[in-house]
Amino acid sequence: MMRLLFIAVLALGLTAPAVGALAHHGWSWTTGGNIDLTGIIKTVRLGNPHGILTIDVEGEEWRAEVGQPWRNERAGLEEGDLAAGVEIRVIGEPAADLSEKRVKVERLFLGQREYVLYPGRD
Repeated sequence: MMRLLFIAVLALGLTAPAVGALAHHGWSWTTGGNIDLTGIIKTVRLGNPHGILTIDVEGEEWRAEVGQPWRNERAGLEEGDLAAGVEIRVIGEPAADLSEKRVKVERLFLGQREYVLYPGRD
């Protein structure tokens, strides 16, 4: 009985960090609907766990979360595509609290070219 209890506690301890990671990187903080924003990239921080762009949208600063490096690459983005001064259009799910001015980007446009970060999330 003690051995079974030990195994159960060990299994729970090993899965708890994974559950936390899924909660952080999931979509639970978003509304489930989409918004469409166009603006100029002010700052860029690409890398793991995901990239962050600060975008000036008509004088308002929005935080746009793009994909992990592998996801951005798979979508066709190349180094330097996302840079300060570049005009960008993003479509994605905003934070449930719109005052956060935060969006998880599903698709983005640089000029006329579309980059799909999360296929099937429309």
